[in-house]
Amino acid sequence: MAIASVAGCSKPDKTPPVASITLTPSRPRVAIGSPVDLTYKIDVLPGAAISGDYEVFVHVIGDDGQQLWTDDHQPPVPTSEWKAGQTIGPYTHTRFIPSFPYVGHATVIAGLYKGDARLPLSTPQPDDKLAAKHEYKIGSFEIVPSTESIKLIMMSGWNGPEFVPNDPSHEWQWTQKAGVITFANPKKDVTLYLESDARTDVFPSPQNVSIIVNGQPVSTFAASNSLPELRRIPITAAQLGPKDIVELRIEVDRTFVPAKLANAGKDTRELGLRIYHVFVEPK
Repeated sequence: MAIASVAGCSKPDKTPPVASITLTPSRPRVAIGSPVDLTYKIDVLPGAAISGDYEVFVHVIGDDGQQLWTDDHQPPVPTSEWKAGQTIGPYTHTRFIPSFPYVGHATVIAGLYKGDARLPLSTPQPDDKLAAKHEYKIGSFEIVPSTESIKLIMMSGWNGPEFVPNDPSHEWQWTQKAGVITFANPKKDVTLYLESDARTDVFPSPQNVSIIVNGQPVSTFAASNSLPELRRIPITAAQLGPKDIVELRIEVDRTFVPAKLANAGKDTRELGLRIYHVFVEPK
C-alpha cells in the first residue's frame, strides 16, 4: 500500500511556517497489538495567523514506505483560535498497534490540512522532500512482534470477531454474559487496558460491568458510553494470585438479543459488552 495523502497533492507555497508539531511516544519499542501513548505538542510560531479550522493528519510509515495506520484528529483547540506564541497541549492519544505483518522502524509524519490545502510547519528535524509537500517527520518508534507481550487466550463467553468491511484493522468482539480470558501469570502488578462500548439505547439504565480475577471482583463500572472508551484498570500481583495461569472474567449484569428488539433484524446472539481492545501490561 503506498503512502496515502489525506489531503491530496498540494502545491508548495511561500507561506511562512505557522507552527511546529512534536511527538513523544510512551515507549521506544511497541509490540503488535499493544497500546502506546502518543503525546503531541503544537507550538504556534510568532506572527502566525490561521484562517479557518485545519485538522492534524498523522501517518505512521514503515521503512518500506507503506502506511501502517493513521491518527488523524482535530486539535484540542481549533486552529482558527490559535494565538501566536501559544502552546497547544501536550495532549495524548492512546492507540493500539494494529495486527499487520510488519516489524521494524516506524516513522511518524504529520501536518495540518483542510480539504486540499496544507499549511507549512517548522519541525525540529525537517525533511526537505516531505516539507515540499507540507509533511513533516515528528517522531519514531520500533514495532516488535506480539510475542514480547502477554498472550491472552479467549475462552468461553465470546461471540465471533467482527470488523468494518473496508477496514479490517477496526475489529471488535461482543461478550455474552461473561467473557473469560486466561493468561500466564507475570506475578507482578499489571494494568488491564479495556476499550469497549455498550448499547446504551437498549437498557433503561447502564449495564454494570465487573472485572473478576480468579473468582474475585477487582473493579466495576457502569457501561454508560455508546462510543469506544478506554479504561486502565490496575490489578495487583496479590489479586493475580500464586498460580501460573490467571482467569479473567468480563461480566455484565444484563445481556440482550438483537432479534428481540424492534426492527433489529434476525441476530439471535446473546450480547453483553462490545470489546475493541483488551490488553494486560506488566508494570
